[in-house]
Formats: sequence, structure tokens, C-alpha cells
Amino acid sequence: MSQDWERGWLELSVSALDVVSRVETLEAVEAARVEYLGRERGRLTALLRGLKDLPLEQKKVYGPQANALKDAIEKSLESRKRALEAKALEAGLASSRVDLTLPAPPWPRGRRHPVSETMNEMTSILGRLGFSLAEGPQVETDRNNFEGLNVPADHPARDLQDTFYLKDLPLLLRTHTSPVQIRHMEANKPPIRIMAPGRVFRHEAVDASHSAVFHQVEGLYIDKNVSMADLKGTLSVFIRGLFGPKAAIRFRPSFFPFVEPGAEVDVRCLLCAGEGCPACKRSGWMEMLGAGLVHPNVLRFCGIDPEVWSGYAFGVGVERIALLRYGVPDIRMLYENDLRVLEKLAP
Repeated sequence: MSQDWERGWLELSVSALDVVSRVETLEAVEAARVEYLGRERGRLTALLRGLKDLPLEQKKVYGPQANALKDAIEKSLESRKRALEAKALEAGLASSRVDLTLPAPPWPRGRRHPVSETMNEMTSILGRLGFSLAEGPQVETDRNNFEGLNVPADHPARDLQDTFYLKDLPLLLRTHTSPVQIRHMEANKPPIRIMAPGRVFRHEAVDASHSAVFHQVEGLYIDKNVSMADLKGTLSVFIRGLFGPKAAIRFRPSFFPFVEPGAEVDVRCLLCAGEGCPACKRSGWMEMLGAGLVHPNVLRFCGIDPEVWSGYAFGVGVERIALLRYGVPDIRMLYENDLRVLEKLAP
């Protein structure tokens, strides 16, 4: 038994480390581990079990050597495994290397919402015409929203069916951005030239052309000897800046409590070029905005002498312009957050 053990030991101590150092795959590393260190049939494991049958003197000699060989084989296996894993990783990286000359996949880009883009363009045009930006709160008083604008107490606009009033408070959600004009005229002396963009609220049923929440841009110009001709010139430049130099415009007499005289401004239908279609109700014209010369009562309310100063005001719905410019048939499409629609509309 002793001689057989010694022959096995000599063979194993010479060949084991050499075999482990020459394995070329991770599978071969595992096979070598099982061959030499396997719990059931490992060659070195069997020799270690056989130590108990050796004479005491040989146990003292071969025992430490066998344990040292076991440690050496384990370290060699681990070292070879790490080397082969690193080699496999390097080969994988080399085979999947990114070609930097290839075009990158498209990345979704953010865009301005059509309403924001339209409002930005409207204020940009007015800015070039000399109008400065003015803003005010969305929660307003009856005084600024109605009384200061010459809206009588029995006017339908004051009705609960048309205006959102705050519960238990003498406040309301502004129905137009005109309160900004009242605040500005009370706080500043003429001459005044301002634009007032912002969100407004109306107690209306939502349909294809109406929304309870929408946006307006209003303009106000107060100076000496301001006439209807000044208003027409400003609005002609403004509308043609939005729809192109060939846009045809017409002014129709109309009534608004805060202007006198008042007018509604129409643009020749952009869809049928004035021939008549469902969009323009077969008239060939599309209503665009309301305007007029500031009513003397509004000037007096704000402490401005109408005998010295005069002015004009106008207001236009941003969504109305956006629907026309982008060919959107339903105002609700602007706010449904359907990215497929917005991506087609976005500039």
C-alpha cells in the first residue's frame, strides 16, 4: 500500500500543476478541478484519504506536502480561470466594438407645444411693433375684470353660467387678460403700449371650438390722437406677420362694452381662399379677433383724461390662431397630450 501511494504521489506532484497550467478553456479548468480535487473521485482527494494507511513517519513527510500541493492546485486553477475569463471578456468586447462612424439611433427631441409656439410668435411680432410685456394674476376682482372695463352689472358675462366665481370669496377667474390693462393704466401714466398674454377661463361647454381654459394675447396703446387708422395699421401688420403678406383682412363694426367704436377683424379663409367651406361657414371669411378704440369710461376709471388721451385695444385667442395655422379641426386635440398628434403639429 505504501509503495502504491508513493508512486501515485510522485506522478501527481509532477503532472498536476503542468496539466492545470495548459488548460485553454473554462470548461477544461472545471474538468481539471474535478479530476484532481473532486470530492468523490478526485485523484488528490483519494491520496489524501490514503494518508491514514501510511506509517507514521511517512504521514509526517507526505501529509504537509500533499496539503501544499492541494493549495498550489487550487491557486493555479483560480489563476487560470481568471486569465481565461479576462481573455473571453476581451474577445467579446473586440467582437462587439461600437463603430463610431455609424450614425447614432434617433433620440426623441422635445419641442414647444403648438400653443406655446403660437403665443411666442404673436408676442414676438408685437414686440417688434413696440409693445412691452405686462402680466397680472389669474384670480381677479370683479372690479378689474368687469367694472373697470365698463361692463354693466346686468351684462350676461357676469352671470354664473359664464364666469367661474370663487366660493365664499369676492374673487373670480379672469375671463380675459383685460384686467392686466386696468392694473397697468392705474399704475402708469400715458403713453402706454403693452401686450398682455396669458391664460383665461370661461364657464363654457367644451366642444371642437370652445374650451373652459384657453389663452389670449391682448394689446393696448394709449397716446395722444390715436385713431382707428392706427389700430388698422397695427392689426394689419400683426395678422400678416402670422399668416403671410397675402392674408386678406376686413374690419366689421361690432359692440364691446370697453371700446367705442368696436370692430371684429376677419381673415379670408385660409382653407378655401375665400370660396366658402364648412370651416368658414360658407362665408369665405374667418373671425379672428375683437378690437376698438378704448372707451372713455375705461380711461376715466383708470384716472386718464379722455379729453387728452385716446387709445386702442384688441384681443385674440391663441388657440384660435393655432387651429388655423396648424390645420387642427378640434381644439381638444391640442390638450389631449397625444404625442403622435403633437409631433406632427410641432414646428
